[in-house]
Amino acid sequence: MTFNRILITVGALIFLASCGPDPVPKPKAMLRLDYPSHAYRMLESDCPFTFEYNRLARREGQGGCNMVLDYTPMKGSIYLTYKTVEGNLNQLLSDAQKLSYEHVVKADNILEQPYVDPDHKVYGMFYEVKGDAASQSQFYVTDSVSHFVTGSVYFYARPNYDSILPAAAYLQNDIRRLMESIRWK
Repeated sequence: MTFNRILITVGALIFLASCGPDPVPKPKAMLRLDYPSHAYRMLESDCPFTFEYNRLARREGQGGCNMVLDYTPMKGSIYLTYKTVEGNLNQLLSDAQKLSYEHVVKADNILEQPYVDPDHKVYGMFYEVKGDAASQSQFYVTDSVSHFVTGSVYFYARPNYDSILPAAAYLQNDIRRLMESIRWK
């Protein structure tokens, strides 16, 4: 009988010790990233083109008319490269397309969006890269005669599409604005 009492007492103590406050589920929440409104300024340079770029970006020269638009708060940059067309337009187009499709290994999908502005002689392609690729956006614009500009977005972090998606979408809007506002001198 004493063994049963000891067993019941130990069982009751374990039962009482295991009681505690009811678990409360964590409330549902979403990560909120607020970026400033897009405000643009005109590029001032000796380059044979001009365009509007976001005031948030800091322009850094890389020699010639190659430049970087650095978005420090987003830890990302848009790299721009300028080349003159000297009878090599097909090669320049091939290189730009090849660069975009090098990301197909890690990309889930690559969406091509052509851009045509015959009034200002601007023709190009915007590539939106979905997935964990190194670059989320690529583009090129040309007048098909003298000028060729390519650009790529890169972040200073390991590519994790879900994490960088808000910043990538913000920079994609800036790239579209750049493509729409570029003018040849």
